[in-house]
Amino acid sequence: MRELRIRTLAGIFALALVLSWAGARMWDALGTLPAVPVTAPIVLAVIATVLTATALSIRARLRAQRERRPGAKGVEPMMAARAVVLGQASALVAALAAGAYGGVGLYLLLGAMDVPARRDQAVYAGLSVLAGAAVVAAAVFLQRVCRLPEDDEEPPPPAAAAA
Repeated sequence: MRELRIRTLAGIFALALVLSWAGARMWDALGTLPAVPVTAPIVLAVIATVLTATALSIRARLRAQRERRPGAKGVEPMMAARAVVLGQASALVAALAAGAYGGVGLYLLLGAMDVPARRDQAVYAGLSVLAGAAVVAAAVFLQRVCRLPEDDEEPPPPAAAAA
């Protein structure tokens, strides 16, 4: 499984931010800008909490297994792989959502902040960006916890060709 890179997530965030900012600008010019849901930062924060709890649990189980504690419950490789896939998928979606909410929030900050409803929307968008960053951080932490140790041995040399 390939490791998800921060650079990729930052690129997704930046692209979503720019497209969302432009879309919010166009949408507001045509009519009413859709509201940022109050639940957006809450849902992202719950996902970040679940990913962090999973990473801490797996890390504790791996540590107990490494230290050969009696009664230590090991980590099944398939469960660790599923956790990593969940983390990577969550990080990709969170980067996209944080960029989208960031673009709307940026538009609101640069636009009419004198209206209290728009100010509240900008706050919700900002909190969503922070919660999305927390999901990405938790997913990267989970990915690092589940990483296999590097092999210290070099691969065996190729067999000599028979004449």
